[in-house]
Amino acid sequence: MDPATAPMNQEIDFSLLALFARADIVVQLVMIILVLASFWSWAIIIQKILTYRRVRAEAEAFDGAFWSGEPLDELYADLGPEPDAGAARVFTAGMGEWQRSHRRDGELIPGAVSRIERSMDVAINRESRDLNGGLTFVASVGSASPFIGLFGTVWGIKNAFEDIAMAQSTNLAVVAPGIAEALLATGLGLLAAIPAVIFYNKLSNDSEAIVAGYEGFADEFSTILSRQLDG
Repeated sequence: MDPATAPMNQEIDFSLLALFARADIVVQLVMIILVLASFWSWAIIIQKILTYRRVRAEAEAFDGAFWSGEPLDELYADLGPEPDAGAARVFTAGMGEWQRSHRRDGELIPGAVSRIERSMDVAINRESRDLNGGLTFVASVGSASPFIGLFGTVWGIKNAFEDIAMAQSTNLAVVAPGIAEALLATGLGLLAAIPAVIFYNKLSNDSEAIVAGYEGFADEFSTILSRQLDG
């Protein structure tokens, strides 16, 4: 090592804060965007994990009440028009249409079963939108963060080469800080993207499983109502 460059190498600070402080304003903006996107993505991920856990517990509790043998009219009255559980909301949508489909003389209006099924489908679609809310942002972070970080790296390397040309030296003391600042942007991009991709796939599968449970319940409920009509 050249003795003239040894003190310079010792004085260079390669901590994350130092790299951020020395970076170009464009690279700093890229880093800030990636950090904010990562925090927002983690907030959505944690919120969804807690929500899905609660929804599954509510679905199990409702299934126990539905198959307990309690008359459906009484269960509908106990739940009220706006229950908290998603599965219960699907049930009340179908049961409400079932009650509205009766004439005053007790006879059913023609096409009641199809209307009940459509009512439950609308309720399921509404629950699906609520369950998937925010996952689009997580997917966007997973797909776009590496490219945003790469843009910061390319911009930082461009500045590093400009510094080399101005210094007219390829010594590592001149090259290393700029390259390190540039590569930090790519590192932050990957740090934001990898968890987002992993948890997006997991949360999407969890959401699909919950919605599939709602659809299965709707089919069973429609079968019960059809059996009553045939009887």
